[in-house]
Amino acid sequence: QVQLVESGGGLVQAGGSLRLSCAASGLTFSSYSMAWFRQAPGKEREFVAAISYSGGKTYFADSVKGRFTISRDNTKNTVYLQMNSLKPEDTAVYYCATVLGGWGPTSHYDYWGQGTQVTVSS
Repeated sequence: QVQLVESGGGLVQAGGSLRLSCAASGLTFSSYSMAWFRQAPGKEREFVAAISYSGGKTYFADSVKGRFTISRDNTKNTVYLQMNSLKPEDTAVYYCATVLGGWGPTSHYDYWGQGTQVTVSS
């Protein structure tokens, strides 16, 4: 079955950086678009970034544009989220998700990871 496993979360001071990873298995990774979402306590889950199946297209939420980058390594079945200039409002559980045949913030994502906590202290 499809599994997505996130890692790389942690506690960081404002202005710092983290790189999240999401390792996928049970699917033809290079055929699937990938995305990152996040959910802060008491808030709805929100879209963060997406990357097309080939890696040729990326899309970012306005709140992270210019600070976060998304990339993928189809030889390692892994997608990454590089987060720079972190702010306390970036604190959330970050989830990776995947979809076949779509991409971007409005797609219906078929599979989700368990999430990794990112905490940014002020």
